Amino acid sequence: MSRAFVNEDATHEPEPRYALPPRESPRFDAAAARALLEGAHIGNTQSAETATGYAWGDPALAPHIEDLIREAEGLGDERMARLGRRYLRAARR
Repeated sequence: MSRAFVNEDATHEPEPRYALPPRESPRFDAAAARALLEGAHIGNTQSAETATGYAWGDPALAPHIEDLIREAEGLGDERMARLGRRYLRAARR
């Protein structure tokens, strides 16, 4: 095989793991909202979407995202608050 198609030195980072309760849990949606923002924060929204079953901007999670924005602002985490606001804009489309 040509070396052009082999990268033996490539490192593949493992997919992030998200702490999610069972889907039937009343806490699942809040945890899913947090996972989506965490995924966006590390630049891997797709992994969070796969883990949660929710797409970025799903309006069902908007109340939980609003809570997370308030939490982030209280902690001075502007990056996470900005991601939350971006999520809400996508939810309104």
